[in-house]
Amino acid sequence: MSPTIPQHPEVTFRAATEADIDAIHAAVAAADRVDHPSWVTPREDIADMFELSHVDPARDTLLAVLPDGEVVAMAHAMLHPNTAEERHAYLQGTVRPDHRRRGIGTALIAWTYTRTRELLDESGSDAPAAIYQYVDEENADAATLGERLGLVTERWFSSMQRDLAEPIDAPARPDGVEVVAYTPDRAEDVRIARNDAFRDHWGSLPSPPERWEQFVNGPFLRPDLSTLALIDGRIVAFCLASVNEEDWVALGAPNTYIDLIGVVRDQRGRRLAPLVIAGTLEAARAAGLEQAVLDVDTESKTGANTLYERLGFTSTHRQQALVQRL
Repeated sequence: MSPTIPQHPEVTFRAATEADIDAIHAAVAAADRVDHPSWVTPREDIADMFELSHVDPARDTLLAVLPDGEVVAMAHAMLHPNTAEERHAYLQGTVRPDHRRRGIGTALIAWTYTRTRELLDESGSDAPAAIYQYVDEENADAATLGERLGLVTERWFSSMQRDLAEPIDAPARPDGVEVVAYTPDRAEDVRIARNDAFRDHWGSLPSPPERWEQFVNGPFLRPDLSTLALIDGRIVAFCLASVNEEDWVALGAPNTYIDLIGVVRDQRGRRLAPLVIAGTLEAARAAGLEQAVLDVDTESKTGANTLYERLGFTSTHRQQALVQRL
């Protein structure tokens, strides 16, 4: 049974449907302009939620709707489909800035928290469980709401930006290593490499095929900007980049977002990460883009944040990860 739908004097709460995608996107975009003004959430990201087999919109989503039908807030609970070794549930949502501090967010997060607990209970797994909430630094109220539910900040992530007009220092290519652009026929090989590379990263679980296919077959990934390093045909490092032209206005320059950078664990220490990153930066510059953006765990065990600083990236924005371990 789903948690009780909250009551509020100004809005009605109800589950989301596919017909609400544009209205949800409008509310999220308004929040984006305040919470992280350098990038916007694509409409496609919201639409993707309705296509995932492990999300039931009727049970896992909640909207706050004004009497005229306008959506002013949304939230959804999600359980990562891979529950064999750990169970990760996520609190996600936002309130349009002009309707914050009216109790709407408090009601939404309480409902979503209850639903995440149910999803964990319904998982059929007894693996260690945790609830995650990711909050932009500018949205301190959202962090406060999570803390009231017992979540605590465990990690900070930093958005970093690089001017592509600056020199790109590419390391020498090690003997036996081939550097190539990503091609769609290597999608599954890259997923396997990604899961190996991220196995010891904080908060990471293996990427399932369904969500991976949404990413690699979506409208934003740019194969021509994405770089792979191979040894005897095996992918040992990767740098996957995307382009969302809606971000160009927000950022003030045409840019690429680097979604994923990784090196398989048995090939670390060979400077393969800067090799593939340099390949992507050079491709982006050749394509006429002016900036590159990425996000990094500030306490990464692999020293990624230090690596990116050496490659010319500077921090522009932070996000905190609040967690409750059950």
